Amino acid sequence: MTSKKLINSVANCADDALAGLVACNPNLQLLQGHRVVLRSDLDSLKGRVALLSGGGSGHEPAHAGFIGKGMLTGVIAGAVFTSPAVGSILAAIRAVAQAGTVGTLLIVKNYTGDRLNFGLAREQARAAGIPVEMVVIGDDSAFTVLKKAGRRGLCGTVLIHKVAGALAEAGVGLEEITERVSMVTKAMGTLGVSLSSCSVPGSRPTFELAADEVELGLGIHGEAGVRRIKIATADKIVTLMLDHMTNSSNVSHVPVKAGSSVVLMVNNLGGLSFLELGIIADAAVRSLEGRGVKIARSFVGTFMSALEMQGLSLTLLLVDEPLLKLIDAETTASAWPNTPRVSVTGRKRSRAAPTEPLEARDSTPAGGVASKKVVLVLERVCSTLLGMEDHLNALDRAAGDGDCGITHSRAAKAIQGWLKEGPPPARPAQLLSKLSMLLLEKMGGSSGALYGLFLTAAAQPLKAKTDLPAWSAAMDAGLEAMQK
Repeated sequence: MTSKKLINSVANCADDALAGLVACNPNLQLLQGHRVVLRSDLDSLKGRVALLSGGGSGHEPAHAGFIGKGMLTGVIAGAVFTSPAVGSILAAIRAVAQAGTVGTLLIVKNYTGDRLNFGLAREQARAAGIPVEMVVIGDDSAFTVLKKAGRRGLCGTVLIHKVAGALAEAGVGLEEITERVSMVTKAMGTLGVSLSSCSVPGSRPTFELAADEVELGLGIHGEAGVRRIKIATADKIVTLMLDHMTNSSNVSHVPVKAGSSVVLMVNNLGGLSFLELGIIADAAVRSLEGRGVKIARSFVGTFMSALEMQGLSLTLLLVDEPLLKLIDAETTASAWPNTPRVSVTGRKRSRAAPTEPLEARDSTPAGGVASKKVVLVLERVCSTLLGMEDHLNALDRAAGDGDCGITHSRAAKAIQGWLKEGPPPARPAQLLSKLSMLLLEKMGGSSGALYGLFLTAAAQPLKAKTDLPAWSAAMDAGLEAMQK
């Protein structure tokens, strides 16, 4: 069974996607008659080296999203997961040459079709007197033994775009750019993992995974990885990936060790939620820093996807200060993240919470008979809510998102944890205020906000008196606050 896609037609989906990108980005232009996107300011590149890349579509935002000042000059796209035509590659080379550039570097991922077609176009351009060089990017760290075809080109290619773009923008010559980026590729590695397959428009998924399996080391077209493993926590998956990438017995490993300085790229393969991506990024930072590795820069997002594949890749690039300056150089490419040029490692990541206002503190000693009764009541309320979690969820599913029981259980567990820290405040006003802050912080959702409103307002009349009229006024104040 083919998967659903929001497209107009299978045959034209790559063209339509590029048309949409160019329509919404005034810095880009299409080359008529070809599936080629170029910078709209080609004339400004006179006397400089042009950078062209590309490959099959389906990896967006790669590669067209990385066209701009300080990155690529243009991109040649094929159909989904299909190498671009030699004629289109040659047309792009000619277009940038006619704009007055002094040479062209082709940045090509290591796949047979891409190498052949870009290589043929290079030779034809050279025969016409156009200076052209080509670098083939192979950053895959999946395979432990050397494969005849070499390492596959993955998300690390985007970092090569960035480095080459900064060099070209600085006026560096074609030969030197080629040599320097070739050296950079040797200090880089990428490894992917996925919870699902992907599917070319109009086709079935490229492979099948059991419900409890993930594929380690797969390619960006759904090519087989090194092995399938049982699904585990994000921490365990990330640890496994980094262990594999840095294992010196792995012929394609990245020589990262304690004291190394790296750029970390956490890449969404297309179908991972931002929630999961953040969890993965946190796990990667903790794992690397736990190994004594300094993370000089980190980039988290979607850089090179595999259609809707629910997975990710991690890229590590060993860097020194000169290379880091190239990574930090300005670019107008729309898909390159605008992140601060600050080291991840060593940065203070949290700020102390504000202290509780003096007037909110309870000067009355905690404990006593009244406090013990409060504890008994709260414990009974909490145990009742925990016992009704499934029932409340079922009631909520009839009209909502079915998490009412979960939300109230979260509140109950928060109160139970708070009670274990010590006796609650003796004064009713302070007790309600503390419960309000606790629920607002820990409960979440609409329920947390409503209970927080009620308890905050109810606490006010109880600051002066705690007799029955005061409690009645407290209830009225709480209800009024909820109804505003």
